[in-house]
Amino acid sequence: MAKKEEKIENKKEIIIKIEGNEWKEAVDAAFEAKRKDVTVSGFRKGKVPRNIYEKNFGKESLWMTAVDSVVQIAYERALDSSKLIPVVQPKLDVTAVTDDFVEFKFTIVTKPEVKVKKYKGLKVKKEKVEVTQEEIDREMKNILEKYGEVRVKEDGKLENGNIAVIDFEGFKDGVAFDGGKAENYELEIGSNTFIPGFEEQLIGMKSHDERDINVTFPEEYPSEELKGAKVVFKVKLHEIKEKIERDFDAELFEDLAMEGVNSKEELEKELKANIEAQKEMDAENRYVDSLLDAVAKNVEVDIPEEMVEEEVDRLLGRYSQQLQMQGVSLDLYYQLTKTTEADLRNQLEKEAYKNVLYRLMLEEIAKMEKIEISEAEADKQAEELAKKYNMPKEEFLKNFGGIEMISYDMEIRKVVDILKEENK
Repeated sequence: MAKKEEKIENKKEIIIKIEGNEWKEAVDAAFEAKRKDVTVSGFRKGKVPRNIYEKNFGKESLWMTAVDSVVQIAYERALDSSKLIPVVQPKLDVTAVTDDFVEFKFTIVTKPEVKVKKYKGLKVKKEKVEVTQEEIDREMKNILEKYGEVRVKEDGKLENGNIAVIDFEGFKDGVAFDGGKAENYELEIGSNTFIPGFEEQLIGMKSHDERDINVTFPEEYPSEELKGAKVVFKVKLHEIKEKIERDFDAELFEDLAMEGVNSKEELEKELKANIEAQKEMDAENRYVDSLLDAVAKNVEVDIPEEMVEEEVDRLLGRYSQQLQMQGVSLDLYYQLTKTTEADLRNQLEKEAYKNVLYRLMLEEIAKMEKIEISEAEADKQAEELAKKYNMPKEEFLKNFGGIEMISYDMEIRKVVDILKEENK
């Protein structure tokens, strides 16, 4: 965690006035735009005189429209006159509006001072990666299960590991409850996906049998109505399916369609390489995070809360996209988890602070190491990445954020490489 000592001033308030003819022209333009859609008794639509318009709707309605039209001009003047470079979206206040002028106050947050006291010789070690035979065997078993065949069990009883195709309906105190009914539901016995005790009581049933299943919902069940409740499920078993485990034969390897893999030995070798690659990537990520954490303990910076809030916004947006990919909106997430946006923002705040801290720290080290990325280097990298993702370079740059983001990304990567080299 960064140390906070003296308060480093990095917020500036800039006052900008738009006045005289410039403001008058903005208000006049606002009137011309507004009166096109205004109807006043005694006048044709779009032909109401200015004094009548102001009498009916007030000058304030024109001022607010005019304010919107000149705010960008005022902001550009604020940056130009102050020579400040904001690190977050500035806060805007309209402090005064009259016939003669509008006054804006921009609160501009600039990059805080960052002191990196030590970033070399921290001796952070990367963990060694090993792949065990047990891990390989587990993956081999998963493949057999994934490519296993399922067939209807014509005779016999339902056993652990079989798939039961069932209709069921749940009753509490003799009354059916919401969400407790399904037809032709496929349930793998032993998967423990149902309420404890449900699957076990199905064992021994035959196709077309019917049975009452008595179970108790767990105390931590999310539904208040069913939490800890004793219920009865009326179940009808339509058919039983059993899994037929595959062998490592030519037919299975043909289904796998893995290039160069035609035997059990070759498959084990391929799986070992895949597991090792994944472990290496995970270990590398943990190593870099440990390295950054070690450097961060030697950093002094007073991070503006606005920077953290903006990063929380970004993380919240990313989380929302992830939920949408699963078909869940943020509103539905809040309902299901009985939380609010404020709760989620609080959860994300620690991660947001760390992200901002690391970013500021790495940028400062880049300055200290005098790292610069040439236009030619950035352009070459853009071409290679566009080719990798099979996209036209212009489209790739648009999606990535422009050549500046390519340069920034390369700069940060070079800093991380230096930290690895200097902290072995």
